[in-house]
Amino acid sequence: MLDVAVREALAAAVGAQNVISDPVKLRSYECDGLTGIRQIPGLVVLPHDTDEVAAAVRVCHEHRVPFVARGAGTGLSGGAMPVADGVVISLQRLRRVLEVDPLDRRAVLQPGVTNIDITKAAAPYGLYYAPDPSSQQVCTIGGNVAENSGGAHCLKYGFTTNHVLSVTVVLADGEVVTLGGDTGEQLGPDLRGVFIGSEGTLGIACEVTVRLLRVPETVRTLLADFPSVTAAGEVVSDIVAAGIVPAAVEMMDNLAIQAAEKAVGAGYTLTTPAALVVELDGPAAECAAQFEQVKEICDRHGCTRLHIAGDTAERARIWMGRKAAFAAVGRISPDYIVQDGVVPRTRLAEVLGRIEEMGQEAGLRVANVFHAGDGNLHPLVLFDDDAGELERAEQLSKDIAELCVELGGSLSGEHGIGTDKACSMPRMFGIDDLSTMDRVRSAFDPDRLCNPGKLLPTPRLCGERPGRYRPHPLEEAGVIERL
Repeated sequence: MLDVAVREALAAAVGAQNVISDPVKLRSYECDGLTGIRQIPGLVVLPHDTDEVAAAVRVCHEHRVPFVARGAGTGLSGGAMPVADGVVISLQRLRRVLEVDPLDRRAVLQPGVTNIDITKAAAPYGLYYAPDPSSQQVCTIGGNVAENSGGAHCLKYGFTTNHVLSVTVVLADGEVVTLGGDTGEQLGPDLRGVFIGSEGTLGIACEVTVRLLRVPETVRTLLADFPSVTAAGEVVSDIVAAGIVPAAVEMMDNLAIQAAEKAVGAGYTLTTPAALVVELDGPAAECAAQFEQVKEICDRHGCTRLHIAGDTAERARIWMGRKAAFAAVGRISPDYIVQDGVVPRTRLAEVLGRIEEMGQEAGLRVANVFHAGDGNLHPLVLFDDDAGELERAEQLSKDIAELCVELGGSLSGEHGIGTDKACSMPRMFGIDDLSTMDRVRSAFDPDRLCNPGKLLPTPRLCGERPGRYRPHPLEEAGVIERL
C-alpha cells in the first residue's frame, strides 16, 4: 500500500479530486486490452496538462514509486498493466488538438487525442493523418507513439515514426524535454526515434507534433476472393514485384471473414477460403493503370470474385469489415488472444500453413487477419476459458510469435512487446543487443521507475522458481540486474 506522504503529495500535484484511491474504481485500470494479465494499481492520477504530469512524476521520483502512463487502454501486449503499489498516470484528460497548421501541414496534439480525431481536425484543410490502426476510433496518439503503431496503410505511408516530427516528453525524474523538431530532425542522436516505440519505458509523451498529408486525388478499392490462402499470398508478392506500391493490401481467412460479415455485413463472401482488400491511391491516371494491373494479377491466380467499390460509402463498408475483425471474432468464440508478428512477404503462405498445423496440434482454431503487404500478421487464437483452454491458447500464441522470428521476421509489428512477449525477446536478440537496449533505458531512467517490467525480460517477469534465489540466465550474463 502506498505511503500516506505519497498520496498527499500527488493530491497536491494534481488536485485531490483527480486522485483515484477507491478499490472498486481502481479495477478499471487493472489491465489494458490484454485482459488475461491484471494488476490493481496503488493509485490513479488524472492530470490535465503537461505541468501536472510532470508534477506527478516528480512525486513518484522523489518517493521512488514506480509509475505507468495509460492512454485509452486499448493496447494488446500488457504494456499499460499497472505495478503493484505503483501509480497509474492516466492521460485521458489530455485530449485537445492544440494546433492544426495547414501551411506547414502539421498538427500539435495532446496524447489523449484519438487517432481518427486527428484526421477529422485536418479534414477541413484537405489534409489527413496517414497511420490508421484498426482501433483508430478509440486508440490515442500517445499510445500510437508508445507502440509505433501502423495500420492498414503503413505499406505505402509507413508507421507512426514516419509521421511524428517532435514529442514533448516528461522524463522519469519529472524534467520536460522536446525530442525532434519542426522537420523531425535534430542535432546529435535521433532521440525522437529512440523514444517512439519504447512502450512508455523512457518517459511520458505529453505533446505530439505530427505530419499531415494531402488527401489523395483518387482512391480505388477492391475486394477479391481466392480459392486458398496460398493463392492470395502469391497475389501480394506479384503486386509488389510488379513495382506497384498499394496504399494497403489486407488479407483475411475464412474464419475472420465469417466473423466480420456477421458483425457488419460488409459484403464479404462467407464461403471463400481467403480474401484480399487492395487499395490504390494517388493521381487518377496512375491509379487507373495500376488498378488494371492488379486486376490482371488477381485473375492470374484464380480469383473467384472481384468486387470494386463503387463509391465512398461502399469503400467505407469494405474497410469496416476489415477493421471490425478483431472485435467480431467474439461472435464465433467466447474468448480469443490477438497475436502480432511479422514475416517476410515471401513466407506468408508457409507461416499460415504452419499456424494451421500448430492450431490442429493444440486443438484450437486460429483466425487470420493481417497487413499482407508488409507481412504483419494478426493471428487470433480462439478458445474457451470455461473449458480449460486458456493455458493451451497462451502457449499457442507464444509459439506463433516465436515462429515468426524463426522464419526471419520479428515478435511484433505494431502491438508492442509489453509483458506479453518480453520473455521471448532472447529468441530474437542476442545478449549484446539486449544489453544495449538496457543501457539506453538506464540512461533515460536509471531508477527503473517508468513502466517497469515491460519490454525487456526480467527474472520475476520470466518465471522465478520458488525456494533459494537462482539468478536468471540474463542476469548471469550481465544483461539485467536484480534490484
